[in-house]
Amino acid sequence: MLTTRSTWPPPRLGRAEATLDGVLGWLREVSRTIRGLKALGLGLAATVVCTWLAFHAGLNLASSGFMYLVLVVLAAIYGGFRQATIVSVVAVACLNYFFIPPLLTFTVSDPRNWVALGAFEFTALAVSRLSHQAQVKASEAIAERRDAERLYQISRQVLLLDRAREPGPWIPSLICETFSLAGAVLFDAVSARSHVSGRIPAQAEEQTREAYYSNSDKFDTNTQSWFCALRLGARPAGGLGLCGGKMSSLVATALASLSAIALERRRSFEREFHAEAAREVEQLRTAVLDALAHQFKTPLATILTASSGLLAAGGLSGSQAELVTLIDEEAGELNGLASHLLRAAKLDGVDFKPNRELLLLSSLIEPAIETLKETSADARFRVHVSQSETPVMADRKLMITVLAQLFENAIKYSVPESPINVEVKLKDAEVIVSVENQGPGIAPADREKIFERFHRAPGTEQGPPGTGLGLSIVRRIVEAHSGRVWVEGDQDCGATFSLGLPGAFRK
Repeated sequence: MLTTRSTWPPPRLGRAEATLDGVLGWLREVSRTIRGLKALGLGLAATVVCTWLAFHAGLNLASSGFMYLVLVVLAAIYGGFRQATIVSVVAVACLNYFFIPPLLTFTVSDPRNWVALGAFEFTALAVSRLSHQAQVKASEAIAERRDAERLYQISRQVLLLDRAREPGPWIPSLICETFSLAGAVLFDAVSARSHVSGRIPAQAEEQTREAYYSNSDKFDTNTQSWFCALRLGARPAGGLGLCGGKMSSLVATALASLSAIALERRRSFEREFHAEAAREVEQLRTAVLDALAHQFKTPLATILTASSGLLAAGGLSGSQAELVTLIDEEAGELNGLASHLLRAAKLDGVDFKPNRELLLLSSLIEPAIETLKETSADARFRVHVSQSETPVMADRKLMITVLAQLFENAIKYSVPESPINVEVKLKDAEVIVSVENQGPGIAPADREKIFERFHRAPGTEQGPPGTGLGLSIVRRIVEAHSGRVWVEGDQDCGATFSLGLPGAFRK
């Protein structure tokens, strides 16, 4: 397991950080106490002023009580329940002394005192609770807005990620900087590497990997850290540890999602680069094969002409005739290979476009069979055409080439004199031609590879000669017609090659 550590933010000293946190907490508590004392002082001063005004204005008990009630409400809003309680006790004392007969005396047994005190206390409790809830909601809204702004900053950086930057070490640093965390760790499951930024607890890397393995999110109360799985769809792609900071589960999950997107974006860049490189290599290879095939054609034509002339002239001994015949046959094989290479290069050209026309695939079966070298093989074909066959839009010559290649393969790799079944049918708006032969099967692992250029299935090297180009040409032609080609059958015996083209339904 490899671990990389980012140089930003720099590691902070644990003791100094703890002292700083304690000082900040003490300052916050002092500030809160000062605000409470200030609210209490203002409340008591307002009570004294209201008492003096009401007494000299000759207000009755009800008017004075209403004024005191307003003061209690204000004290509850700005100070809290304790400050409002003190103000309410002082207000009841003033109400008893100045406004309840006998005036300027305390009458403790008067029930109006207890009713006023109960009303004030109930008001103080209700208003202070409502005020506290409103303040909490406001604080949560402010925190959520701040988290949304931070998430937006990170998402913007992820979208601006370029190919030159490695996201593994960069993501933890960006998260620490944006959310003021003590440290962060990112585990990339593809590369099996952990990237650390800042100061993290001792077991943070292991817990981050556990989040990936269990595909779950967990909050560690001891270290105040979140450990989340990076998910791309339903599958995990890594883990993210967020240490030494306060954040909600929603924010932690969002950061994990953004981290997963950043990693996947980087991998998409790499796939795009490799695909572009592969495309350029394929174009170069096609150009080289095209040039070689053209260069082969001229000397091969001379060799074939000379060998055929020597055989036609006669006068050769038995061994000489055998050697010339061998030269003629092998030159013919080389000529066929060169023709295949030229055809493959033409199909790979960017300007390749089939000349489509409306036709029935069943009408091309006989012309394709006639192009085969083995004319005696005609009797082996068993053709079945469905009555529901539909025309397709296709290039006649190219589709004859496709069928001829499939028929030639069926003859090559089947038991001699065994039947070859050809079926044309309509299925799900697609015209399908199937060619079934009785011969060696094709393993499931090779059923896609045999359509690649120059690939031959294991076990066929000792069989009939081949170039490995035929089926790749078949797939290229069929895909150019918006169709598909595939192979099915038993692994040990028999194979069925099928091609499907979209039907041209006419109204």
